[in-house]
Amino acid sequence: MAFLSFLGRVLFVSVFILSAWQEFNEFGVDGGPAAKSLRPKFNVFRKHVSAHTGLQVPPVEIKYLVAAAIAMKGLGSLLFIFGSSLGAYLLLLHQALATPILYDFYNYDVDKKEFAVLFVKFTQSLALLGALFFFIGMKNAMPRRMKKKTPKTKTN
Repeated sequence: MAFLSFLGRVLFVSVFILSAWQEFNEFGVDGGPAAKSLRPKFNVFRKHVSAHTGLQVPPVEIKYLVAAAIAMKGLGSLLFIFGSSLGAYLLLLHQALATPILYDFYNYDVDKKEFAVLFVKFTQSLALLGALFFFIGMKNAMPRRMKKKTPKTKTN
């Protein structure tokens, strides 16, 4: 059973590891294609946050956001493989922050092709988020293994 659990965690994080590896290889000096596709989406996100909350999102260099995402996915994945809750929390944080920015289906009309594609990716990302919540919940629900108490020998 322990092997199946380990295998399941490896298969689960393969999405994050492969993504982080690809982004790392393409990073370059400007953040690579990930930064180029994130820049307009992040600018729209900043405008939405400012318009709806009145808070100003500080200007951020996009390549640093991409580097942070790579680090979170890579480190979180490695920790998650070995059953660490910290790894699950890192992946959870990444998913919670990246999902609404990357898969901004809400910026498109329902009739547009982009809406359907982004909505499917958004719901898949929510499924990953749900699996991380499930892992954390199960991890916290399981009682910790305690050392077996050895019975004291009776001396008479």
